[in-house]
Amino acid sequence: MKDLKVALVHEWLISWGGSESVLLSLSRLFPGAPIFTSIYAPDSRVRLAFAECEIEPGVLQLIPGVQRLYRGLLPLMPWAFKRMDLKDFDLVISSSHAFAKAISVAPDAYHLCYCHTPPRYLWDLYDSYNPGLQGVLGSPLLKYLKRKDFQVAKNVSGFIANSAYVADRIARSYGRDATVVYPPVDVDQFDVVAVQGSYYLAGGRMVKYKRLDKAIEAANRGKLRLIVFGDGPERARLTRLAGPTVEFTGGVTQPQLAELIRHSRAFLFPGVEDFGILPVEVQAGGRPVIALAQGGALETVKAGVTGLLYEDDSVDGLLDAVHRFEPNAFNPMECRLNALRFSRDRFEKEMAEIIRQVSGRT
Repeated sequence: MKDLKVALVHEWLISWGGSESVLLSLSRLFPGAPIFTSIYAPDSRVRLAFAECEIEPGVLQLIPGVQRLYRGLLPLMPWAFKRMDLKDFDLVISSSHAFAKAISVAPDAYHLCYCHTPPRYLWDLYDSYNPGLQGVLGSPLLKYLKRKDFQVAKNVSGFIANSAYVADRIARSYGRDATVVYPPVDVDQFDVVAVQGSYYLAGGRMVKYKRLDKAIEAANRGKLRLIVFGDGPERARLTRLAGPTVEFTGGVTQPQLAELIRHSRAFLFPGVEDFGILPVEVQAGGRPVIALAQGGALETVKAGVTGLLYEDDSVDGLLDAVHRFEPNAFNPMECRLNALRFSRDRFEKEMAEIIRQVSGRT
């Protein structure tokens, strides 16, 4: 595939997350490919990961203070991506959870979209993200963005979804089929150590849809020792909810996360994720997951083997699952073997094979 002229497109490059991990692997497959993005305002981890890449930020980069305002610029992003000049490329791969897929390509080029999710706030979680008066006032703009999102999806040559759950959402939102390629997880950063766990673990990016409040409420009611890692806009509210058995660590490095996993009893996962990298990382460290039986957890956790899946989406439902949980019933090596299915090498091999097929390089 060395004769292909390839461009990569990513929503924005600001902080590290699962979509940036996908982009890293794509840049490893095509090390000379430029990365087009709406805004480049990287934290230290993003800057280091893409230090050798050619980054091409868009017109929104010119707005003063854009690194603080970027989420409010979503209405401008379809326009900003569409005006990027990608006509000289044979293959364009977009990494999209909003409007990166709005780019225009040459008539004979192939646009492959790795879709992390159709925008939740425009489609199946519209009411949850836009309640009450906020939804009423924002309705004209949100309806415009939904129409635009549907229109730009028509111009994608082929979709890849990060889970079967997202593939179903792509079908319902856009009427398009998608091939499932699970995102890369750095499972080799974790290992299995025979340590008796002394606390439950929860965390990640502290935003509302991850429902960390349910894990905290369950710990309060059950007087469970819970360590919560991560940071985000929900941090202050979650801290106020916490009782004396709940401890917050703030953001953690990968080695610090591995240490937290090593000494935990299980990871509490009460939210609904499109895929969910953290449950895989926990299993890579030999620990089981107690997860709501919805979304990506149904694909990453083997019920009764690497974790416990519960149906009742409430604090009582989670607490009941914790009470039913028996740590000795789960084999650490079974947890790790399950996690190895999601390795970075596997992702890159699967993506390379799909790209060979769509580019006619088989």
